[in-house]
Amino acid sequence: MPLKDPLATSGLPTFKRDDGPKEPQLVEPKFLILVVDDSADNLAVISLNLQHQGYRVVTAGNGEDAISVATQMQPNLILMDINLPALDGLAATRRIREQEALRDVPVVAVTAFGTEGFQRAAYDAGISGYLIKPLDLDRLNQLIARLLSPGGSGSLHEPGQ
Repeated sequence: MPLKDPLATSGLPTFKRDDGPKEPQLVEPKFLILVVDDSADNLAVISLNLQHQGYRVVTAGNGEDAISVATQMQPNLILMDINLPALDGLAATRRIREQEALRDVPVVAVTAFGTEGFQRAAYDAGISGYLIKPLDLDRLNQLIARLLSPGGSGSLHEPGQ
């Protein structure tokens, strides 16, 4: 049995359901997503939702840890809360953008701050998209799938946001 990554929130393999009498087939997990939030409840809800969609998930509870985990794990996408202890989400995003290996990784703000000023500051810091809490998980799933699909839009920003 392979060793579980200590930073991953799910070490369980994903199985493909099959109607036939065959043994379940192991399916390669999808993309790796870093979820950054200082609320354990938010981390749990978002992480479990993403794992249910087949994504691998790692988490961080503050901006400093987000940079460290992103550097080590090289996620395909980062969901970043803005109001974080130690280093806020915008400062963490700026530092992530300074790293060559992470420069093109989409960072999506997931925050309760919905004002135009906060959104402008987020985009100026290098945020790729902006989602306002409370999250609509179906919308989150659709946006992530679109962004990570081949030929995806490259942004999670939708008109009217």
